[in-house]
Amino acid sequence: MLALGHAVGRVLKRDTARPTVLIGKDTRISGYMLESSLEAGFASAGVDVLLSGPLPTPGVAYLVKALRLDLGVVISASHNPFADNGVKFFSAQGEKLPDAWELEVEAALERPPQWVDSATLGKARRLEDARGRYIEFCKSTVPHSLSLKGMKLVIDAAHGAAYHVAPDVFHELGASVVTIGCSPDGLNINDSVGATAPQALVRAVAEHRADYGVALDGDADRLQLVDAAGRLFNGDELLYVMAMDRKTRREHVPGVVGTLMTNMAVEQALAAQQVSLVRAKVGDRYVLEELSSRGWQLGGESSGHLLALDRHTTGDGIVSALQILQAIKRQGRTLSNLLEGVTLFPQTMINVRLQEGADWAKAPAMLQARAAVEQELGQGGRILIRASGTEPVLRVMVEARDAAQGRACAERLAAVAAAIE
Repeated sequence: MLALGHAVGRVLKRDTARPTVLIGKDTRISGYMLESSLEAGFASAGVDVLLSGPLPTPGVAYLVKALRLDLGVVISASHNPFADNGVKFFSAQGEKLPDAWELEVEAALERPPQWVDSATLGKARRLEDARGRYIEFCKSTVPHSLSLKGMKLVIDAAHGAAYHVAPDVFHELGASVVTIGCSPDGLNINDSVGATAPQALVRAVAEHRADYGVALDGDADRLQLVDAAGRLFNGDELLYVMAMDRKTRREHVPGVVGTLMTNMAVEQALAAQQVSLVRAKVGDRYVLEELSSRGWQLGGESSGHLLALDRHTTGDGIVSALQILQAIKRQGRTLSNLLEGVTLFPQTMINVRLQEGADWAKAPAMLQARAAVEQELGQGGRILIRASGTEPVLRVMVEARDAAQGRACAERLAAVAAAIE
């Protein structure tokens, strides 16, 4: 990690004589060690460092832009278990960095280090008000007229980076807040709580008779919502609500960007409202690239990673939740009411282990089977077949209005795939 910090510092110094970077992290116990190593690596290259301590990934993206810094670094493995960890980087504009930049860093890692002399070592200091600055930013993404008074919310921060941020945001906007997943110990991040384990939120909403529950993941860039009836709303549904709320305010919404996994029912519901859906590859980075190329504002994934580019440069679970709650309050309707008529198509996913050397994409049997299933489904479903990027597995997904039909079609396609030599 020291070598990585040094290499990134050298790349930054090609354009700036004395760069400053911000390092944030989630609550994993390994974050302390990795933070120190990165800090030393940057200092050894003559780069100054600001340390925010635990802070959501979108908080770092905001602050690096607001403070006119040169780079944002987040030490986090997002929704993964506590033993995992990773590093994310954000540009001076608070955006994910391109492949070309990553290649430059990889090249710098291959070269011998160039330690600066003692007089030009980088300095480090703690950014004491990082949490408060980010809380105020989150609140600024909704109008001053918005009040959550009279609304009771359960906030689940997954024992992650938003544990000391998210409850205050919603409380300061007037909500009565109950918290779960807000007591990190370095080992419990995402452990049976948070966006990847929403049943804890479902139970807490029922227990406390709350109106809604908001679950974030470990670094708070994605969310899941639960209503008082225990209904769980995923990212596709929330993206639809965000788009339709803007339409009711007579804002221009030419289209939204989803992914290959975005539910077909949402695509059809958007089309009925004259809003196009464009599908990007799975991954928030690809959604962002598609939005930027089209000049659109709204996009997201089924997982709850949502983007509103006129509010933030990256996905932000807290900001996205505020957009949904704003729609509920402004229209005086429940979230279920706002999704009336939108019923997600059931999805059947089957993983098929391929035989070595099998070329499934060009196999005549697969082409014929796929054409037959597409004809059978018509406008009532769709097929997604893609190879895993990490193992010899083909992922066969069939989405259909009729669950039994979709399951049968997926099983037929999987059987054909398994027989390909």
